[in-house]
Amino acid sequence: MTGERILIIEDDEKIVQTVRRGLIYEGYTVDVAMEGHEGLEKARDNPPDLVILDVMLPGVDGLEVCRRLRAASNVPVLMLTARDGVADRVAGLDAGADDYLVKPFSFDELLARIRALFRRAKPSTSPELLRFADLTLDTGTRRAQRGDRVINLTAKEYELLELFMRHPRQVLTRDVIFDRVWNYDFGGESNIIEVYVRYLRQKTEAGGEPRLIHTVRGVGYVLREE
Repeated sequence: MTGERILIIEDDEKIVQTVRRGLIYEGYTVDVAMEGHEGLEKARDNPPDLVILDVMLPGVDGLEVCRRLRAASNVPVLMLTARDGVADRVAGLDAGADDYLVKPFSFDELLARIRALFRRAKPSTSPELLRFADLTLDTGTRRAQRGDRVINLTAKEYELLELFMRHPRQVLTRDVIFDRVWNYDFGGESNIIEVYVRYLRQKTEAGGEPRLIHTVRGVGYVLREE
């Protein structure tokens, strides 16, 4: 039995009942909210270990719910939507989601993605302290620092920064980053990597520090000092 608490924020009763029943059978504790405000209140009052979040919700829509969840915590968020365009997927991830699943979906795939998100969120069994310049990343606590300044990262931001810090001064192509950080295809037109590099730059440079993540035009990105 797993015991992790999952909050489902979804207004389709059929989906809710199917997913809730399946997750309980798998050993998860499940809370349900049928609209955005209720979901935010439940996440605040009884913080979940993971959120399954529909994009199209009454009241506050899923993208705004995701932004508010992300502003308050690093809880993994798996977004559900009937829209399968690249722009829609990017919008969900841009709002702070960690993964994205298009309806209709199989419960087995949902379960696999949940397990993957929990694996990413758990501390490493052999923690390391990665260092580059004045940037450090503790793989046990998943905490980043620039000097003495603590940097709060989402699950996907952490994975991307860890990739850079394990390959300092090495140019990482878009294909390599997609393969190592995202385990599904966004298509050649997606700008999801650029979005998350921007997030990391904003967070690692928030104290006025010099840039460490640089663009190699036409190729990818590299972690290096000026």
